[in-house]
Amino acid sequence: MDFWESFWNIIWFFIWSFCFIAYLMALFSIIADLFRDRELNGWWKAVWLVTLIFVPFITALVYLIARGRGMAERSHRSAVESSLATEEYIRTVAHASPSDEIAKAKALHDSGAITAEEYEHLKARAMGTSPATAPQQ
Repeated sequence: MDFWESFWNIIWFFIWSFCFIAYLMALFSIIADLFRDRELNGWWKAVWLVTLIFVPFITALVYLIARGRGMAERSHRSAVESSLATEEYIRTVAHASPSDEIAKAKALHDSGAITAEEYEHLKARAMGTSPATAPQQ
C-alpha cells in the first residue's frame, strides 16, 4: 500500500512532523538559553550540552522543568534590553538639534538650492516658532 493512499498515514505524518519541529524549537531555545545564562558555570553548560546530545528528549524535559522559570526571565530580560538598545539607537540617529537643522538650511541656502524665504521657513521651524512670528533679519 502506498503511503499517500491512506488518509491516516498522512495525518500521522503531519502529527510527527509537528512534534519534531516543536522539539527542534525547544532544543534550540535551550541551547540559546544555556549560552545566555551568565550565572551557569562553563562546565555545567558542557554537561547540559553533552546530555542533550546523548539523551536529548529526557534532558530537554528535565531542563524545561528545572530551569524553565529562569529561562523565561532571561529571555524577557534579553528582549527588554534589545528593545531599549533599539530605541536608544533610533533616538540618537533621528534626533537633530535645532542648530544642526539651521546649519543644514544655511548650507542649502548658500549653495542656492533653496530661496531666502524657504531658508527662513526652515529656520523658524527648527527654532519651534511659526514663520509669521519669526524675527526677520
